[in-house]
Amino acid sequence: MGSLFALFIFGAVFYYVFKSYSRYESYSQKAFENFSITYESLKGSELGLFVSLVAKVAKADGRVDNLEAQLIGAMFDDISSVFPHPQKTKDILKQIFSEQKENQNNTKELAEALAAAIRGDKTKQQHFMGFLIQLAFVDGEVSKGEEEVLKTIAEALRFDPKLYHTMFDKFESMMGEFKDSKNTLADAYRVLGVKESDDMQSIKKAYRKLIREYHPDIIKSQNKGEEYMKEATKKTQEINQAYEMIKNAKK
Repeated sequence: MGSLFALFIFGAVFYYVFKSYSRYESYSQKAFENFSITYESLKGSELGLFVSLVAKVAKADGRVDNLEAQLIGAMFDDISSVFPHPQKTKDILKQIFSEQKENQNNTKELAEALAAAIRGDKTKQQHFMGFLIQLAFVDGEVSKGEEEVLKTIAEALRFDPKLYHTMFDKFESMMGEFKDSKNTLADAYRVLGVKESDDMQSIKKAYRKLIREYHPDIIKSQNKGEEYMKEATKKTQEINQAYEMIKNAKK
């Protein structure tokens, strides 16, 4: 799959995941205001176990590619933002991720621990599995290794098989829709508000400014409606596509 397709999926991922988390009231700053930030406490928490499973899916095909890294980086930012001492939290979460991505032998054990922690909460099951499935799709295709890891996690979480396939089919459908879309280089320059004669440093600066403005992150979305999320995600998708197209053209 091409890089533009991957960026489309990346934008769609952010819409679904952050829209879900914004309705996930237990993950708020107030809920974690008295949480003790240590390696042990985070590793054994729901979100720490989730990060461990994210590592399993991300490395299931043997490597963590650039788009997966972008999505995971945003996840670290958003999770750490609801804890006291966000930077300390982020550093520990990154440590957990780095350790767990090198070990594929304890996936079932970690998923069972997460299942016990959330006590069969179906809403939480759906939020976690939704992110993991979308992470597998972010590079444009799901490898056999990724699919096996996803199934192991879903079974350990006792996730509804019908819902699992529905979510999977949703992203396969999105693939087909994107294949039919066409964008020109002129459109890309227009979206970023730059000129063909501009150098990549200027274009990158414009890109980052727009992403910061429109990216539909968890904090921005907490008090916004669904229409806001749709528009923000659509714009983020367009910005990502435009930047990738210009970058490739200038190589």
